[in-house]
Amino acid sequence: MQHDLRLRAAARAVYDAVYPTDELAPVGFDQAEQYGTIHYRRCIEAARACFFMKADKGEQLPLI
Repeated sequence: MQHDLRLRAAARAVYDAVYPTDELAPVGFDQAEQYGTIHYRRCIEAARACFFMKADKGEQLPLI
């Protein structure tokens, strides 16, 4: 699934924060994205939630 670059960067930041080491990460972010793992999908949901919360307040997200 293709996302805009800001959403993908936000999802990667969430993924890296939740799975900071190889021991915790089931696979790397790129592989998780490729296979659409549950971990990847949850990171996308978290990133979208951040975008929507900012949009509801009328704030603009900074470029990542």
